[in-house]
Amino acid sequence: MASALARQSAAPHRPQDRPIRLMIVDDSMVARAVLTRMVELGGGIEIAAVAGTAEDAVEALAHVRVDVILLDLEMPGAGGLNKLPDILRVARGARVLIVSSLAEEGAAETVRALAEGAADTLLKPGTGRIQGRFADHLMAKIRALGVTPVEEEPVGAMRPAPMRAMGSEPLSILAVGASTGGIHALGRFFADLPRRIDAPIVVTQHLPPPFMDVFARQLGTAAKRVTRIAVEGMRLVDDEIVIAPGDAHLTVEQRRDSLYVRLTGGRAASGCLPSVDPMFASIAALKRPGSVGVILSGMGRDGVEGSAALVAAGGSVLVQDEETSAVWGMPRAVAEAGLAAAILPPEKLARRVASRIGQNHADK
Repeated sequence: MASALARQSAAPHRPQDRPIRLMIVDDSMVARAVLTRMVELGGGIEIAAVAGTAEDAVEALAHVRVDVILLDLEMPGAGGLNKLPDILRVARGARVLIVSSLAEEGAAETVRALAEGAADTLLKPGTGRIQGRFADHLMAKIRALGVTPVEEEPVGAMRPAPMRAMGSEPLSILAVGASTGGIHALGRFFADLPRRIDAPIVVTQHLPPPFMDVFARQLGTAAKRVTRIAVEGMRLVDDEIVIAPGDAHLTVEQRRDSLYVRLTGGRAASGCLPSVDPMFASIAALKRPGSVGVILSGMGRDGVEGSAALVAAGGSVLVQDEETSAVWGMPRAVAEAGLAAAILPPEKLARRVASRIGQNHADK
């Protein structure tokens, strides 16, 4: 085997009593040693493999099974970003956490990594400062990505309520919420959504403000639509995407015959900013027939309260399935609350939305 060190193979599914199996991919020997020590002190996580290049990681993953991969972006050879598709192809479901000094300053590279399937990112400080709050954030993210439903609750406890019937009214507004793993899911969703749906589209994706410009450009390219970051008072236009900024909630209000953006602050019940809940709740308050909400991959419960309001107002909510979600937290919470009209992969969710727009406009 190459310089990657694979310590042992793993079972295809992690039982409750098995620690999270981690792979560290970083060209710095010091960084690998510090990260290893930090993880081992945290408990409940086992270093299953380490690699100094992305190429070595691809080779090692043919022999070892892991749950989470820590991936640096700047390394000798092709680098973590360029080899990410190959890593995901051989990772057999392992989730990739980007840990890189580029995770903030290099927002374009980081958003590209998220769009190509990385589950989450974390800014790596200087090697001498890899401790303290960074260690807390790192352990929290590893544990969130390494958790499986069997660990979150006893086997059999997860029983989503029966599906709700989806309305038949023509689509009037589409609202999409996502968090960890959501950028990749958004790309898959919009790739299968017809180019003309005759309704405005609003999106809340949990991302810090520095990432938003790059995210908007990349989503617009992937969706082949005009895509803008929301500003106060902006009028919503059919078939265009408006994205919540990183420092405010995107809500919608009606003035005469048009819909407009209203940005709000404050802490949402979910603790998120921006949050899906205020976006969905504002759409529910419009009481417009044909309102549809979509919840994609994400950590936590953001979107449950808003989904309840939307459904109570006659709207429909669709959620991403567990198998295709990087983290099945937000979709699961909505499903368990009995609010989902469908639990499907992003592509099939898009087709379900397309079924509401009429035959004359279901073209790409």
